[in-house]
Amino acid sequence: MTTIVLVRKNSEVVVAGDGQVSMGNTVIKKTANKVRKIEKRNVIAGFAGSTADALTLFERLESKLEKHAGNLARAAVELAKDWRTDKYLRRLEALMAVGDKENSFIISGTGDVLEPEGDVIGIGSGGNYALASAKVLMDTDLSAEEIAKKAIKVASEICVFTNDNLNVEKI
Repeated sequence: MTTIVLVRKNSEVVVAGDGQVSMGNTVIKKTANKVRKIEKRNVIAGFAGSTADALTLFERLESKLEKHAGNLARAAVELAKDWRTDKYLRRLEALMAVGDKENSFIISGTGDVLEPEGDVIGIGSGGNYALASAKVLMDTDLSAEEIAKKAIKVASEICVFTNDNLNVEKI
């Protein structure tokens, strides 16, 4: 797994993720990038789960955004429907945290498109640690990016499947 946190504060949206790739109890890579930006649509996404599965889902999300003129809510629902019903996609094991200037969603392979309350999303093995940390920091003067970075740092100190090698995208 991995740790991804999405923070929305003061008109800034940030997705941060750690860089660790594990296979069982072994660290395979420390510098993976699990956070991506779709420049044309001003959408950012973070992935938890299998890398190949996550990249496949990111490509599908990008295509859905193109089809639905950048409407993230519609693209997320259409991706989740495909993910749940398509014979190939159904086997993919990943979670996505996606956001644009107006919306933040968690998309899962079970067909869920969740819009969590509040301005923070945490997914992956260290997601709950990052989520709790970010929620506490939201009441401070820190920027969204600073909160996201600190949240991943806290998760990396608790979760053995998370490191503090950060990748950050913001809009």
